[in-house]
Amino acid sequence: MSYVDKIISIIEKGDVGQSEFIQAAKEVLESLRIIVDKDSVYEKAGLLERLVEPERALIFRVPWTDDSGKVQVNRGFRVQFNSAIGPYKGGLRFHPSVNLSIIKFLGFEQIFKNSLTGLPMGGGKGGSDFDPKGKSDNEVMRFCQSFMTELYRHIGPDTDVPAGDIGVGGREIGFMYGQYKRITNSFTGVLTGKGLGWGGSLARTEATGYGLIYIIDEYLRTKGDGFKGKKIVVSGSGNVAIFAAQKAMELGAAVVSMSDSNGFIYHKNGINLDTIKDIKLINRERLSKYAEIHNDAVYTDVNKGRVWDIPCDIALPCATQNELLLEDAKKLAGSGCKIVGEGANMPTTLDATELLQSKGAAFFPGKAANAGGVATSGLEMCQNSARLSWSFEEVDVKLKNIMAGIFRSMDDAAREFGKEGNFVIGANIAGFKKVAKAMLDQGVI
Repeated sequence: MSYVDKIISIIEKGDVGQSEFIQAAKEVLESLRIIVDKDSVYEKAGLLERLVEPERALIFRVPWTDDSGKVQVNRGFRVQFNSAIGPYKGGLRFHPSVNLSIIKFLGFEQIFKNSLTGLPMGGGKGGSDFDPKGKSDNEVMRFCQSFMTELYRHIGPDTDVPAGDIGVGGREIGFMYGQYKRITNSFTGVLTGKGLGWGGSLARTEATGYGLIYIIDEYLRTKGDGFKGKKIVVSGSGNVAIFAAQKAMELGAAVVSMSDSNGFIYHKNGINLDTIKDIKLINRERLSKYAEIHNDAVYTDVNKGRVWDIPCDIALPCATQNELLLEDAKKLAGSGCKIVGEGANMPTTLDATELLQSKGAAFFPGKAANAGGVATSGLEMCQNSARLSWSFEEVDVKLKNIMAGIFRSMDDAAREFGKEGNFVIGANIAGFKKVAKAMLDQGVI
């Protein structure tokens, strides 16, 4: 049995029921065969055994009182996966679907994503099964304060620096930061995604979406091509989807479709992004509202079709994990889609990824393509440490350079191991090599 097969067997037996984590780990491990099985140093050091096991996994109760005075209890998580190259870094997700498997999968992916940025950040992730939707501001505040009352003892600017994720935006970060500051009597860069007036970074809101477009643009440049005239389909309608669409449109593409959990819109001549922003970011309404405003747009309920039914040149899954399935991949390939860039974390199933690659599509995995968010969080950490605030343009230039660097790193790694054009393998190897060297340098810990 090869070293990789041995580790896959270990996690399948030891992490029963953690399907998302097992999926993520297997995807990475399969990519690493060509480097790990050729050098016995990794097995002798038990490196993969250490890599797939979190350094620390925290589960805690979060009691809070709702507006009627009733005590509610949720479950909180923080998985500190790997600190070989820097303090743990990764978002907090508040969503009913959150469980240990999802947090571990996200934390594991974060190791390699953070490594690819070139910034000194380890991998971690956290969150709760709390759902902010339908809650009052006071209920969200009380939950966030209770959550931080436990979490604060495990984090710090040089230990673990959480950020936002699904269900955790500026409001939630503000409430948690206020509680951390109150408990510790310190004003430090312990969270990222903060308000601009108290340590936040310009361009953070746009960063993940912009970064997704920047990495694809760098690829297109190597082909003597660009976004001009490309037809794009985007899933999701949150910050990542909206700002990916915005940057793609600035570069000359036509974004014709976006979605939410209820369905998707198709606007033949290109969506009106101002309308999308009003609906989703300001009024927090369903996307079906778009078709009421624009009579030439078509809205399709989720039970009657999928956003991937729309023919396109570039597909950007920006909603959630495992949203792009094998049948969707077949439709995209059949309609001539040549590029798929993951704006969300692991939104494409393994069989769908393999199908798209076999059909010649350039596939950009989330750990590389959506690294713009954590990259800018890292830049926020730099600004906090130096007590500085950079302009939007300064941050944007640094972000663009980081994403271009990520493309070159994964492209070079893929070429080095005879897998030219396979950016899944390239990203995994490039991210792994830096982390592995640090782990070997630091001994068995």
